[in-house]
Amino acid sequence: MFDVRPSEDYFLGMSSTADQLEQEIKSLPDIEKLRLVDAILADLDRPDPEIDRVWAEEARKRWYAYKSGRLQTVSYEEVMSKYRDQ
Repeated sequence: MFDVRPSEDYFLGMSSTADQLEQEIKSLPDIEKLRLVDAILADLDRPDPEIDRVWAEEARKRWYAYKSGRLQTVSYEEVMSKYRDQ
């Protein structure tokens, strides 16, 4: 069986690359930094079927608990009054 985990040297190299990128990013104008943030977030925001399945199951459980009266609810007015009174 092969060990597919990256070596410590791999992470040291990545850290160096990340450190270099961090320094370059600091010199960019804010608008360019925002473009990078958008690109990174878009890259990280990939669909994950397992997470989608877990959330769907959780939503079903909550819906059934609500429909069966096992879930305590709070009215919209009560929630909003909490924020209006601040």
